[in-house]
Formats: sequence, C-alpha cells, structure tokens
Amino acid sequence: MLVLRLLNVVAPAYFLCISLVTFVLQIFLFIPSMFRDPSTTPLFSPALLHGALFLFLSANALGNYVLVIQSSPEDLGKGLKLSEGAEVVADWLDGSRSPGSALPSTHFCRLCARVTQRHDHHCFFTGNCIGSRNMRNFIMFCLYTSLACLDSLVAGMAYISAALSMSFANPLAFLTLLPHSISQFFSGALLSSEMFVILMLYLWLGIGLACAGFCCHQMLLILRGQTRYQVRRGMVVRARPWRENLQEVFGKRWLLGLLIPVLNVGSDYRRQKEK
Repeated sequence: MLVLRLLNVVAPAYFLCISLVTFVLQIFLFIPSMFRDPSTTPLFSPALLHGALFLFLSANALGNYVLVIQSSPEDLGKGLKLSEGAEVVADWLDGSRSPGSALPSTHFCRLCARVTQRHDHHCFFTGNCIGSRNMRNFIMFCLYTSLACLDSLVAGMAYISAALSMSFANPLAFLTLLPHSISQFFSGALLSSEMFVILMLYLWLGIGLACAGFCCHQMLLILRGQTRYQVRRGMVVRARPWRENLQEVFGKRWLLGLLIPVLNVGSDYRRQKEK
C-alpha cells in the first residue's frame, strides 16, 4: 500500500515533467528548425500551422487532465443523499463491509479514500479514480495525449533525420536507431542534446501507444455498457443499445467536449444516481 501511495504521487509529477519537456522541445527546437519556409506568408507558414496544431492538442490533453483531477469521486453520503451513507463509508474504511453491499457498480478506493459511482479503475497518472463523473474527460485525455505524442514523434524524427543526415524510409531504421545512438554517444560522435531527443522519441512512442490502447479499450467497454471494475468482478449489466451507452458517458453535446476541454455537458447524471 505504501508503494501504491508513493506511485500515486510520483506518476502525476512524472507526467507533468514529460509534458513540460515536450512543450519546450516542440516550441523552441522542432518548430523553429524544421518548419521554416521563407516563400510562404507568415500567416500560413508551416511553423505557425504546426505550432497551432500542437498547442490545440496540448491544451486539450492538459485541460482534460485537470478536469479528471478536479472531478473527484462522489461522496455517496452527500451526492446520493443516503440516510446511512456516512456509516457505509465508515464501514468501508475499516474493511468491515463489502463495497458491493450498498449500491451496484460502486467501489471504495483506499488510495483516494472516496467511493466512486460506476467505478472503472484508479489512474495513477492522474492520482484519481475514474468513474461516472470523469470518464468522458479521461477518454479525451487519453485521445489527445496519444495525438500530441504522435505529433511530437513525427517532428522529432524530422529533426533527427536532418541533424544526423539519416533517412527513416526503412522501417528498421527506427528500431536500430537507439542501439546505434548509444554506441555513438559513448564514442563521442553524438551530442547529448541529440541523444536526449532520441530517447524522447521512444518515450513518446510508448506513451502514445499506451494512451491509444487505453482509449480504444475504454470505448469498447462503453459501447457494451460496462466498466473495468464490473468485468473484473464478473458483474452482469443490463443490455442497452450502444447509442444510449455512449450518450450516458459523452452526453448530448458530445461535439463540444471533443473540441474543447469541458465537464460532462449534457450527460444524464441524475439518471445515474437513480440507478
């Protein structure tokens, strides 16, 4: 438990550090050096367009990240107005009552010390549980983080290709880049800044693939009307049309949440409390 609590503090700090390093590399290294085109007007220059795209992806990823943290799990004693909600939470705190004994699809998390309605999982990178209040923002966070990592990966590969005069036309070139770079770095043929960018390429690839996998897996569960907690516990859910399952998570005005980081606008949260 001590290791999990430590991870719950270190993981968000690690993610914010990676985000800050990515922002600095994109704005002050990749964009100025790789997207210069004197023949175009400043308004439609590649540097400005790429910078605007990167800022859009980063703002959505960071905005939804903050909303996931701010949208804390529900306090069942207050949010659902149960007469014995405080006693239920107290029983869960000392482990004398099973989380499934009060309401279906609820779970008490010892890391958060909260009870989550429609609990899905505990996200260490946000230090918060994912449930009915922040599921949509978590999916948008994963989506835009994967896109921002892909954008940084492409820009970084273009920078390394120009700096080292190499081509990535062969798919094996990226796989063999790291071992060759390590040998060149220790032999003094590679600068430390270039080696740092190469390491960031693989980090962006790993984070991007992980976030894309989380997003796709979460969408499949939402279409089926399930959560990860329900799947692990073997809980049976009522079959509903997939459109209703999507609307329950994304709300009626889902397009607004797709473009800008906002709370669960248009979602029928009152109906979730009545279940």
